[in-house]
Amino acid sequence: MSQLNMILLFLAISLSASFPLLGQEEIQDEDAFFIKKLYDRSLTDPAAHQWLEHLCKKIGGRLSGSENAVKAVDYTARVLDSIGMNSVIKQPCEVPHWVRGEKELVQVLKPDGSKTDLSALALGNSIGTGPNGIEAKVIEVKSLDEVENLGKTIIEGKIVFYNRPMDPTQIRTFHAYGGAVDQRVYGASKAAEYGAVGVLVRSMTTRTDDFPHTGVNVYKDGVKKIPAIAISTIGADRLSKMIKEGELSIFIRNNSEMLDPEISHNVIGEWTGNENPNEIILVGGHLDSWDVGEGAHDDGAGCVQAMDALRLLKVCGYTPNRTLRAVMFMNEENGLGGALAYAKASNEAKEFHLAAIESDAGGFSPRAFACDAEESVLTDRFKKLSEVFSLLEPYGLSLTNGGGGADINPLKSQKGILIGLRPDSQRYFDFHHAKNDTFEAVNQRELQLGAAAMASLIYLIDKYGL
Repeated sequence: MSQLNMILLFLAISLSASFPLLGQEEIQDEDAFFIKKLYDRSLTDPAAHQWLEHLCKKIGGRLSGSENAVKAVDYTARVLDSIGMNSVIKQPCEVPHWVRGEKELVQVLKPDGSKTDLSALALGNSIGTGPNGIEAKVIEVKSLDEVENLGKTIIEGKIVFYNRPMDPTQIRTFHAYGGAVDQRVYGASKAAEYGAVGVLVRSMTTRTDDFPHTGVNVYKDGVKKIPAIAISTIGADRLSKMIKEGELSIFIRNNSEMLDPEISHNVIGEWTGNENPNEIILVGGHLDSWDVGEGAHDDGAGCVQAMDALRLLKVCGYTPNRTLRAVMFMNEENGLGGALAYAKASNEAKEFHLAAIESDAGGFSPRAFACDAEESVLTDRFKKLSEVFSLLEPYGLSLTNGGGGADINPLKSQKGILIGLRPDSQRYFDFHHAKNDTFEAVNQRELQLGAAAMASLIYLIDKYGL
């Protein structure tokens, strides 16, 4: 080969190698521009915040089976229709219908005849005491294991008081919650196995205040059901101190009951993809909430962010390659009826969810997206998403392994990727399942940043696939 031909060959190889690089830079610039457009629109046109105000102030708490849950289904269906989805459906699902009844009463009875009221809320699915209430000696424990160790001789006939705080040294407060919540979920049945007549549970919050936090209680099959009531952290500290000063009795009364199941609905808004319509990218939150607040952070925020993510893509002129769905799941709080019905219908239709994204950790500043999938595909899907995720790093976002979300977890068998939005968690449990979870507790800018983050992630997954 002549020297000239060698030089020409070298130049050809060099130029051919440089063209993909230049093209990639152009693509990156185009993507960065569009993502900036999504963020700008979200922060200057805060639809999610406006929708949340209606959901909280015009409807309020949305416990499954309630009239407010029906109103929330109708409202979010109208919103999805208004933003131009190709179809909006209400998907039936069976849900439990638990009602709280009149205000709970918890009183500490001292030997001198004095009474001290403690702020209290019945736990979800709890039975009632009946109109006459229950009076019994109280015993404080820190764990389910301690109940077992004490045994029937000590526990029988008493009200068990679970008083293990969430661990304040955990930086991610969801880890602290996970380390303490077993006493709320399973404490009643564990105590009942040893003859207890009722349980009190310290509220699941890192804050010391007088807001009791409700949450689901799960009864074990074959074990007698006993009333389960949460007391505030101030009340728990007060009760613990009084127990140390001498033997006490407690009076509890609640009128909660479980009614017959109801038919409720998931709300599904679909935007059909142009090139790969059989691949679905889902974004969602759960529409139900506990009855004592307005369900703002849990999970009105996630629902309005999901709807706004698709609105932002639409108003910014995007045309999806894959089918995009916003799903408002019903009954995450005390049954997962909506999630199970959605996954069942999807599997029967042989659908494939390439990605499912859930926001159910509050409307605080977004910090990360956590990914999960079946083990056989997780490494590959995570790697491919990581290749384009650098475009979101300027917005303070990182990508990590972790759980996707309770409502999307039943889709795991489809072998797509499950993604959970992770906002700053430090204040979440100040409001979680409590009366103060109201619209005023949500910051507009933080909420809209979450909507923009979700829209941007959908854009990247839809454009580049996994």
